[in-house]
Amino acid sequence: MSVDPIVLFFLLGVGARLLRSDLRLPEAMYEGLSIFLLITIGLKGGVELAAHPLGPLLPQAGGVIAMGLALPLIAYPVLRGIGRLGRPDAASIAAHYGSVSMVTFAVALAWLADRKVPHEQYMPLFVVLLEVPGIIVGILIAKLGAGRGVHWGDLAREVFLGRSVVLLAGGLVIGWASGPHALEPQAKLFFDLFKGVLALFMLEMGLVAAGRIRELRRTGVFLLGFGTLMPIVFATLGILVGRTVGLSAGGSMLLGTLAGSASYIAAPAAMRIAVPEANPSLSLAAALGVTFPFNVIVGIPLYATIATRLFGPPI
Repeated sequence: MSVDPIVLFFLLGVGARLLRSDLRLPEAMYEGLSIFLLITIGLKGGVELAAHPLGPLLPQAGGVIAMGLALPLIAYPVLRGIGRLGRPDAASIAAHYGSVSMVTFAVALAWLADRKVPHEQYMPLFVVLLEVPGIIVGILIAKLGAGRGVHWGDLAREVFLGRSVVLLAGGLVIGWASGPHALEPQAKLFFDLFKGVLALFMLEMGLVAAGRIRELRRTGVFLLGFGTLMPIVFATLGILVGRTVGLSAGGSMLLGTLAGSASYIAAPAAMRIAVPEANPSLSLAAALGVTFPFNVIVGIPLYATIATRLFGPPI
């Protein structure tokens, strides 16, 4: 059985970093690749959104937002009770796992596309909707009883005007307003090159993820277990929510992948402003050093299996 090239690019980056190779992607290239992926995912979702009436999507959007609010509330007691972490660190990690990883979503999209599995093409809308609620809940948990306020203006600017939200939401609006015919001249750039750009980006993510492995040595085995088991629990919950709100098996698997992912872009920036006393290395070690590699290598096929076992048809 062939191995997904995107996974192999990721493993190449991991191996290069662990072997102390001097392989590096220029910072400007990394920024350009991430911008391309974000805007392309937004455009794809916006084009499909234009073909659907918005009314029937509202119940699905409501269910997705409710799930985003619930995820950190589930993670926090585990982090406090079993992990014995302090309130700021537990709330920060819970916020990271309540938010989502756009790159994990992109890998899941490519995985489904390679297998020609149908799914709702407007799923990028749910990426935008899930980016923020978990972060807000995590901040509220951290501040509850702490006796300190939150500078909501600075926080809102960081969260809602951050690069990932602006590019995803902007792409959605552009794709929705333009429609498929108007975007045909740009299709070869944005849509045809998507998998190649994603492969290069995964090479860089492998380098970055391997750099976080060392930090796990200082945190014991708890974050290793949390970063692998909690995504499975959350992904199963996401699949159940997806089917409850009427998504297909492929769409439910994508929603499960989002629920099982962890943010390492929007959440760190927001928590740095709102909860500066939290140790960011703990959150990033779990989200980027454990959960992201787990999802890319093991999680996505596992979530497809769970979706198939629960609801079918085979993915």
